[in-house]
Amino acid sequence: MAQTDMLKRYLDAGMAFTALTRARAEAIVKDLVKAGEVQRDQAQERVDDLLERSRKNTESLREVVRKEIREQLAAIGLATKEDIARLERKLGGATKKAAPAKKAAAKKNDTASRAGGATKA
Repeated sequence: MAQTDMLKRYLDAGMAFTALTRARAEAIVKDLVKAGEVQRDQAQERVDDLLERSRKNTESLREVVRKEIREQLAAIGLATKEDIARLERKLGGATKKAAPAKKAAAKKNDTASRAGGATKA
């Protein structure tokens, strides 16, 4: 359970950094312009920069979460789509190889049955 709590805290913290809308970015930059930390002519550039950083942080957080999920699934031994596809390919190959042998055995049994039936009559 401790890992779940830790992951939840990481996600919550990440959402604060990644869930930045254009309106929120504009509000932040507007406050910076008022405070004199950003020039008015640079405001749009700063808004775009904040949004780009937000997008990159979102992607980074997603990749961290995906990696953690992959590691946790591997740790519990859960089969992946790739594992299942590989097994299906193996089974498909085994089925194809077994099909001609089954047909030959069935034909041989059928011939033997006919021959046995003919000798009894």
